[in-house]
Amino acid sequence: MSFTPQNRLRKKLKKGLKVFLILYVMIGTSLYFLQEKLLFLPTVLEQDYQYQFAYPFEEVFLKPSENVSINAIHFKSENPKGVILYFHGNAGDLSRWGTIAEFFVAKHYDVFIMDYRTYGKSKGKLSEQAFYDDAQYCYDYLLKQYAEAEITLYGRSLGTGIATFLASKNQPKQLVLETPYHSILDVARHRFPIFPVSSLLKYKFLSNEFIGNVKCPITMFHGTSDGVVPYASAEKLNAVAPVSQTTFITIEGGSHNDLVEFDAYRTAIDKVLE
Repeated sequence: MSFTPQNRLRKKLKKGLKVFLILYVMIGTSLYFLQEKLLFLPTVLEQDYQYQFAYPFEEVFLKPSENVSINAIHFKSENPKGVILYFHGNAGDLSRWGTIAEFFVAKHYDVFIMDYRTYGKSKGKLSEQAFYDDAQYCYDYLLKQYAEAEITLYGRSLGTGIATFLASKNQPKQLVLETPYHSILDVARHRFPIFPVSSLLKYKFLSNEFIGNVKCPITMFHGTSDGVVPYASAEKLNAVAPVSQTTFITIEGGSHNDLVEFDAYRTAIDKVLE
């Protein structure tokens, strides 16, 4: 057999294709089996960890079901305008997110913020349904202390999908979404366009399917320079949201974690929380 240039090229292409397929399968397998480690970045706190915040608060442990413990912080204000049920992003724990939530306490709101299962002091097995079930449990807990018309649902990043689901099943005062996504599935397709992510993902957080059933006012904030959740994904969510009750606020130059630094956000959130 003669090794012509054409034969050598075919051999190289065949070898390259084989390497590509091996890598494709390896990466796809990793995406499936390691997706929780990629999506969720919790930090764990000792059960006796003592929170320290600038405003009065109560530490709460809730028991939605057997083998599940949800740790939460309930900030209390004098003569509050209402209560914000806050669902945080995919990284960290309440020692960080509680400090972030104090921004709203300073605006004379009570704030209730929970750590998801495996985050901070919270315990239990993760699943997408577990996020929704625990969120509803927290909502029902607040209904024992507040009228439903006093409850504002606030979701940030990962938490926007949870807050949107909860708003679709209840009648809160309003829904506020900071750096929302059309769905986690949509974000995954953006990051891994050559993989069948719809089949690989166990966590899809389909905000696009929930938002059509939301009856309260909706406000979305998103920055044009967000490198985590693409601005285009938030635009897609806005496109399927109820038009008459949705306000979409673009923060020019805003990225994923700095919207609070922009006057456009601060001015708009003050109006939302009047």
